[in-house]
Amino acid sequence: MRGWASEDIMRAIPRYSHHWLIEPMSAHDIRDATRPDPDAVLVQIADYVWNHKGFSDEALSTARYCLIDTLGCGLQALIYTGCTKLMGPVVPGATMSGGARVPGTSYELDPVAAAFNIGCMIRYLDFNDTWLAAEWGHPSDNLGGILAVADYLSRKNVAEGKAPLTLRTVLEGMIMAHEIQGVLALENGFNRVGLDHVLLVRVASTAVVTKMLGGTRDEVLTALTHAFADGGALRTYRHAPNAGSRKSWAAGDATSRAVLLALRTLRGEMNIPTVLSAKTWGFQDALNRGKAITLARPLGSYVMENVLFKISFPAEFHAQTAAECAMTLHPQVKDRIDQIKKITIRTHESAIRIIDKQGKLANFADRDHCIQYMTAVPLIFGRLVASDYEDAVAADPRIDALREKMVCVEDAQFTKDYLDADKRSIANGITVEFNDGSKLPEVLVEYPIGHRRRRKEGIPVLVEKFKSNLALKIAPKNTAKILHIAEDQARLEATPVQDFVSLFVV
Repeated sequence: MRGWASEDIMRAIPRYSHHWLIEPMSAHDIRDATRPDPDAVLVQIADYVWNHKGFSDEALSTARYCLIDTLGCGLQALIYTGCTKLMGPVVPGATMSGGARVPGTSYELDPVAAAFNIGCMIRYLDFNDTWLAAEWGHPSDNLGGILAVADYLSRKNVAEGKAPLTLRTVLEGMIMAHEIQGVLALENGFNRVGLDHVLLVRVASTAVVTKMLGGTRDEVLTALTHAFADGGALRTYRHAPNAGSRKSWAAGDATSRAVLLALRTLRGEMNIPTVLSAKTWGFQDALNRGKAITLARPLGSYVMENVLFKISFPAEFHAQTAAECAMTLHPQVKDRIDQIKKITIRTHESAIRIIDKQGKLANFADRDHCIQYMTAVPLIFGRLVASDYEDAVAADPRIDALREKMVCVEDAQFTKDYLDADKRSIANGITVEFNDGSKLPEVLVEYPIGHRRRRKEGIPVLVEKFKSNLALKIAPKNTAKILHIAEDQARLEATPVQDFVSLFVV
């Protein structure tokens, strides 16, 4: 066999050259090793975290309710073995005396492991808060890292004769993490390129916990560059045919990774200044199809003030109003389920793209991300609770029979209002038709009970949800103390973190 001549080699490589072998020069010559200025978006985030001037009373009050609701969601998750098997140290026995506690358990762990535990239990049942925009997600997922670091630091301070951190620090950290995650989500749809929204949990948690751990403004910026350098998890574990349990611990993984990156940064790790914008190798070119990462509005407290609470149903948020509609219809259809011919769900584009599912649903994770399932259960049973996603309930043949009769139809106005910054509606309307040709008037709900527009109605229900969740794991004596602290804004803000967390230890 003859050797390859140079012209043979050149003929062999053009099909690859436009991807990476022959790259056109950019405005910044990739051969130039001069360290560039950091990406402006990351500078804005670092400056926000470092220089924030305080927050509105509404943001702080909402953060208080968010804190108790998020902890309650975690406690409820601990009654499920799917969650508890993920709890504890990564290596059996690798606990840390004086570390961070995991609410609802006796675990005492290093803050990285504790962040995973707390983040995992918060997210496991898909019942904590939500933010919907070009990207969606659950900003209270960041509490995993924030609370773990706060408890660790507060206990460390007390051991060293210093003042403990108070829950005001936790609330402020939550507001900032909500804002970073939520504002980045307004115009950056990572789901469009197949990346999971927990990327934003890692970014937001990294910024906040680096500051909490004593990082300077430049160290916050450095840590942020590493948060983006980690890239993003694939969304495939949230969608058919691969939907599965990883979606329940992905946020815990993200917020714990943030704590790890913060700690590494504080040991002197150097930054990656153009981690977003570097030609070819940066996040935007490598993972975001060349689209720039932007901040749609100045960072303040907009997200916490407008966050969506999941109050009534542990269900993917695009279906919350569908479940409300189904609950309204239940008395009229419960005795006529076998007579239903067709169910039309008038909805918005995001719901169709994310949770409109046909065919057999394989597991818990599949079912709580299927709008047809989350509509069928309340129509039949007049309820939608976490256990309704288990195999025992899913085996009822009426559920799949109803699913087969459902049609999702996009309403362009619903989609427009969903993206409107002043409305942020999540509308669904349901019409039920029967075999005899009759049909019920459409039931429409534009704003779920957890929406800012329904705060007055929703908060009392949220508090009752918290009380019910406390009763699942916490002794009555400690429950009374927790509620006493939680019911008053000033009292909660002044409470030392380690004292509050100790009430959740079992």
